[in-house]
Amino acid sequence: MKTLVSRRVLGRLLAAASLAFASGMLAAQGSPATARATFAGGCFWCVEADFDKVPGVLETVSGYTGGTVPNPSYEQVSGKGTGHAEVVQITYDPGKVSYEQLLQVFWRSIDPTTRDRQFCDVGSPYRTAIFAHGEEQLRAARESLRALEKSKPFDAPIVTEIERAGAFYPAEDYHQDYYLKNPVRYNYYRWRCGRDARLEELWGKAK
Repeated sequence: MKTLVSRRVLGRLLAAASLAFASGMLAAQGSPATARATFAGGCFWCVEADFDKVPGVLETVSGYTGGTVPNPSYEQVSGKGTGHAEVVQITYDPGKVSYEQLLQVFWRSIDPTTRDRQFCDVGSPYRTAIFAHGEEQLRAARESLRALEKSKPFDAPIVTEIERAGAFYPAEDYHQDYYLKNPVRYNYYRWRCGRDARLEELWGKAK
């Protein structure tokens, strides 16, 4: 009996030691090395291209969120019957770029004055929105909106939505990195939609 009890005690001590070691390792590692942000800014090809240029952004994935149909296809979303928006989910290094800095990039890459539309794309899938991951992002997004409403260089009201992030569904493979795979078509589309011309009209020339 003594031997059995001793083994049990020893087992518990070893388990406790292992847990303490694991906790110490996590504490030594500090905060997570990456975080996520999700933005809807009209055509996800363009949003992806804009954020890929930001130092500290590690990955961008085009997809759909904010709707009611699980695993929607592009055809379903563009048919305006699922409630989803075209979005880009961004993985970034908080040590190199903050969420607040990403918000600044986001605002100046969209037209926040148009509801259910961005440039030449019309309908709810092309609405602008910030999908916040957690309370800190929600607070930061609302603060950035309040600050922008005071400082914006245009008169029209801001209609961009701020919501809590929900289920995210990656878009089909041919949509990922579209601007890199099809640069001629992408650049023509962006020019034809007047995206950059409208952004300059709203925000001034990019610095």
